[in-house]
Amino acid sequence: MRPHQLRVTAFGAFGGTVEVDFDDLASAGLFLLHGETGAGKTTLLDAIGFALYGQVPGERGKTKRLRSDHAAASTPTEVQLEATIGERRMRITRWPEQERAKRRGRGTTTEQMKVLLEESSDSSWRTVSTRVGEADEEIRDLMGMSADQFNQVVLLPQGEFATFLHAKATDRERLLQKLFGTDRFRAAEDWLAERRRITTHEVEQAEEAIKELIARVAQAADVLPPAEPADGHHALPGTEWGTSLSEAAAAGGRRAAPRPAGRPGQCRGCRGSS
Repeated sequence: MRPHQLRVTAFGAFGGTVEVDFDDLASAGLFLLHGETGAGKTTLLDAIGFALYGQVPGERGKTKRLRSDHAAASTPTEVQLEATIGERRMRITRWPEQERAKRRGRGTTTEQMKVLLEESSDSSWRTVSTRVGEADEEIRDLMGMSADQFNQVVLLPQGEFATFLHAKATDRERLLQKLFGTDRFRAAEDWLAERRRITTHEVEQAEEAIKELIARVAQAADVLPPAEPADGHHALPGTEWGTSLSEAAAAGGRRAAPRPAGRPGQCRGCRGSS
């Protein structure tokens, strides 16, 4: 998200209208917001968060008192943010819940929160939504993070960064993965883990098949099967067992071979001819 312009009216520390051109500020690179306590630095950050998500972080958001105490009764509280979110240039205008004078009679009435979400199109602004829920969902999808995530990591409100630092490791991991787009690395890690599981299973099946074949060969050769390795991770016998099996087979072949017969007319154990 890249902010371009911010306009706040009767919001927080500002009783009137204040405009900030972020394009001018960022033209030289980084910029710093500074000023005396109460000058409105936090109000500007709150205004950005309010424009995007309709709320401000911390205790200030819980009180729902966003309207400036210095504003004239006839001046409505309003925040407008123009920013590029993703590849779309959007303009968000929000009015918080606030009291206003009744149009008829005396007293005041409560106006509910309103929003106007627009998108730049052909040098003009096209209305995207005027419904709070619909606009919130559209902005959240464009931002790729919730209001809490934005407040903890991007906006970094005063005193709130410690909340992120002390969050559970799983929560920080999930948030950082989403912010920095590391999902593809997690997908690769999951794929490699799955391949390892499948390959391990295939190796175990092959080892069992080899063990069965060795047992059948040992039974047919009438020899003892090779001893299991001490670590139990290798099913193939050593070369010694193969050598002994070959020697045993050769010896058995020699014993089973017929003996050559004597010459005709010669008596075994006798001299001369009969």
